[in-house]
Parts: sequence; structure tokens; C-alpha cells
Amino acid sequence: MILYPLLKAAFSGLMIALVSEVAKRNPAMGALIVSLPLVSVIAMVWMWHETSDAERIASHAQATFWYVLPSMPMFLVLPALLRAGVNFYVSMGLVCVLTAALYLGMVWVLKYFGITL
Repeated sequence: MILYPLLKAAFSGLMIALVSEVAKRNPAMGALIVSLPLVSVIAMVWMWHETSDAERIASHAQATFWYVLPSMPMFLVLPALLRAGVNFYVSMGLVCVLTAALYLGMVWVLKYFGITL
């Protein structure tokens, strides 16, 4: 059934396009929409529709919580770099490396508390 994955991709892509269009007109509104866990909600709906596996969705939601935390500094560091005159692509590269390092650090720290992602 090839149509279903294409439908999922089209719907998900439309959500991203909608947010980018809103953000061009009103950056704060675009940020508000992006801050909503729409991707997670959509993914969980797809997962439920495909598997009806409550434990898998619960694990996904819990892991998402832990992965959101190390991504938060990106939203403070990126504006600081851009306002300091650092090139956009360099800034994006730096915050992506920072976020990846923080993800690894989060996984490492959580192991000490018995939480495996």
C-alpha cells in the first residue's frame, strides 16, 4: 500500500510549509505553532493507526521529553550567533553540533539514572 506513506509524507510536508509561510508573515506566530508538539502528535497518531501499541507510543512520548531538553539551548545560541554577525549557515552548523553533543550528553547522564532511550 504505497498510497498511505505518500499521504503521511504529503500531510507532514504541508504542515512544515504552512508553518514557514506563517512565520514569514509573523515570526512570533510561526514560533508559537512550531513550539506546539505537532510533529510528535502527528507521529503518535500515525503510530497508533499503524500499530495500536500503547507501550510503543508511551516510550516514544517519554523519549521525546528527554530529547527536547538538550535541544532548548539551540534556540538561545542561534539568535546570539546571528545577532553577533555570524553567517547563517555557520550558525546553523554550530548549533547542530552543539545539539548533537547535548543529545549524547543527555543519553550518557540518563544511563546513570537507569533511563535508556
